[in-house]
Amino acid sequence: MHKSARGDDRAFALQMLRDQLGRKVWPVHRLDRATSGVLLFALDADTAAAVGRQFMAREVRKRYLAVARGYTEPAGRIDHPLATGDHREDRPARTDYERRATLELPFPVGRYSTARYSLLTVDPKTGRTHQIRRHFKHIFHPLIGDTTYGEGRHNRLFREHFGCHRLLLHGAELELAHPWSHDQLDLRAPLTGSFRAIEEQFTGRGLQ
Repeated sequence: MHKSARGDDRAFALQMLRDQLGRKVWPVHRLDRATSGVLLFALDADTAAAVGRQFMAREVRKRYLAVARGYTEPAGRIDHPLATGDHREDRPARTDYERRATLELPFPVGRYSTARYSLLTVDPKTGRTHQIRRHFKHIFHPLIGDTTYGEGRHNRLFREHFGCHRLLLHGAELELAHPWSHDQLDLRAPLTGSFRAIEEQFTGRGLQ
């Protein structure tokens, strides 16, 4: 999103957008470095603050797509507090999810002769740091491609068989009210690249 002491990135969404528009912009909705999807910027500070209040009031619906190890429950709620930032105590965190499809691959991983995965729609109700990734690790279904909270053997399988070198977490949709007209906004980012190819494996549109 912007320059940070944590990484050595050379391209930043904030600066790229400023250069394209020739004016200052304010970030409203960010994503983790490894997550693709919808970013949201405002063109002035008042609008950024107004939209920010919707996020604080949890009035914005966020929908993600993710691929997790194993077969999850058909739907579920992960209600598990998480430590975040400088707060010494864990803070409430809740993530709802729905399983859209499953995929079984004929490749042995560990003591199992095949590998199973779930394609999920994820709806985080709070916004803690790395919440989705940490929550799915908590229920023993870590996300594929997650080098911090995931499992290396499954990440390697997706690299070797699908050429996938990314975290399979995508911010697909934001729903919110325009701060001034109050029109309902439905902002979407389609899947691209290796994630799209993997999603097609789940839905039967990919190569068998």
